[in-house]
Amino acid sequence: MTGVVNTIEESPDVAAGGENHLLEKSILPVRLDQRTIGFFGFIAMWVGMAVIIATFQLGAGGVSGLPLSTVILTILLANMALGIVMTLTADIGTEHGLSFAVYLRAPFGVFGTHLPAVSRGIVAALWFGIQTYLGALALNGIVEYLTGFSNWFVWYAVFAAVQVINTAMGIKAVEVLASIAAPAIIGISVWMYFTLDNLAVAQGLNIWTFQGTGQVSVVALFIANMSFWSALAVDIPNLTRYLRTQGGARSFMRRNRNVFVAQFIALPFTQAWIALIGAASFIAAGDWNPVSVIQQQGQGASLVVLLVMVILAQWSTNNSANLIPAALTFVNAAAPRLSYAKGIVLAGVIGTLAMPWLILDNLFTFLGYYGALLSAVGGIIVADYYLVRRRRLNVPDLYRAQGQYRFARGVNPAAMIAWVLGGGLALCFLTYAYVVGFATALVVYLILMKLWILPRYPQAEVDSGYSERYLATSVGMNWEHSGNGNFARTPAKKT
Repeated sequence: MTGVVNTIEESPDVAAGGENHLLEKSILPVRLDQRTIGFFGFIAMWVGMAVIIATFQLGAGGVSGLPLSTVILTILLANMALGIVMTLTADIGTEHGLSFAVYLRAPFGVFGTHLPAVSRGIVAALWFGIQTYLGALALNGIVEYLTGFSNWFVWYAVFAAVQVINTAMGIKAVEVLASIAAPAIIGISVWMYFTLDNLAVAQGLNIWTFQGTGQVSVVALFIANMSFWSALAVDIPNLTRYLRTQGGARSFMRRNRNVFVAQFIALPFTQAWIALIGAASFIAAGDWNPVSVIQQQGQGASLVVLLVMVILAQWSTNNSANLIPAALTFVNAAAPRLSYAKGIVLAGVIGTLAMPWLILDNLFTFLGYYGALLSAVGGIIVADYYLVRRRRLNVPDLYRAQGQYRFARGVNPAAMIAWVLGGGLALCFLTYAYVVGFATALVVYLILMKLWILPRYPQAEVDSGYSERYLATSVGMNWEHSGNGNFARTPAKKT
């Protein structure tokens, strides 16, 4: 396939001399030759993202009433199940090079996208604050041990600023940090496991035969773990749009092969391992937080090394899972006045001022409610991308206020109704929130689109009979913005 095809005329907004509020450099489609994250870089990102405080709590909460082997197997299988959803939504990035918020203009409308997207962005910013607070405590621990000076709030502000600057430097800087952090995290976590195991043995306990007395449901633990990752399951295109992919790869497996290893090996096994450490900490000391347990007993180099791991884990997670998603949703809402760098700063400010230490007191309530709402968004995305549009997108119209994704004054009522019903039912059945919200929203959206929206609002990719003109990576093409609101579909460069 050669030559430039499907050139789109200038957007009416731009032609009239005004600014196009749907355009900003950081939310344009990423071409194949701009995708720099490699196989190992993507895996490293997921290793870092799995090491967060709630993972320790999942393991400890599970082992309070279930055998450790059952807890680990449940968490492993839950992550693999969610990996299916993540891989499906990841194709939006690998195929079209689109961010989560821009893609959401297709099912929700060019204005409707803002409510679910910004909601996700605020949650990501809050997570940035939580992770920064935990990293600041570790930094303060190191400085206090070495110098006697203790003021965690100073390190809270410093650590936040450093992370914002690092992430604003671009995706390559994020990948470099992840590649440094991942092996260090794995090595230190192994040391943590043996330290906690020895502590348990000293008290006559065997972490593998320990039996808690609490009431814990395997199903509840499984669904809770799925809700835990519901945010990244919907906005993973923010990362996969930068993932190195071979142009012309028609096979879904081949096009997303780098995604498969990360979602079905790196994330499930790393999270299961970190949950194991949280469980071991609970068994050995009655405290779900292994950092606190070891810190109380540690000294010298071992204490410093432990706290360095905490810092690296929070830092690498914040870059990939929190600052980037938050910034891109804010840019999508305020383009073209808000740049990517300013979006990063805004996310950092929101998260830092949110007093995350208060959220930590109710962490699982926080996880449950936002997981329920985002599960419905996931169902809508899968229904729209695979069942309605069959992976085709009229990408240039995603950047046109008067294009096909305007629907009813910029909002697609089908998506809003499906989100309210799916999210509402998920909140009513929190124990099964992810499954209820996802399935309900998927079915409702699909029915409303087929019977109501598509007959009233023509969609070019559907009406064309699902023409390949609306594909990109799988047919060796790029969606490319040539300036002033003009888009073209161009052949990918040979590499």
